[in-house]
Amino acid sequence: MTTQYGNRPTGQQPHSAPQGTASGNVLSIIAMVLGVISLLFLPIVFGVIGLILAIVAKTVRHERLAVPAIVISAVGLVGGMVLGALLA
Repeated sequence: MTTQYGNRPTGQQPHSAPQGTASGNVLSIIAMVLGVISLLFLPIVFGVIGLILAIVAKTVRHERLAVPAIVISAVGLVGGMVLGALLA
């Protein structure tokens, strides 16, 4: 769309897909999956990796799902160790 004053655009932008959809939370989603896996298998390995990924998602990439990912990874880490100690 142009104005009567030449070929300069009027500032209206065409509609497109919103930015930062599901692809913007990749590290957070991976951290959540690792946190859940750490409840049952190798909590020290998967829980710590999930926690590191969640912290990176929060501090560096500013992802929306980073805080729940930190909580899930921490609960998976501690819960997996407690569950392992109870069943050992």
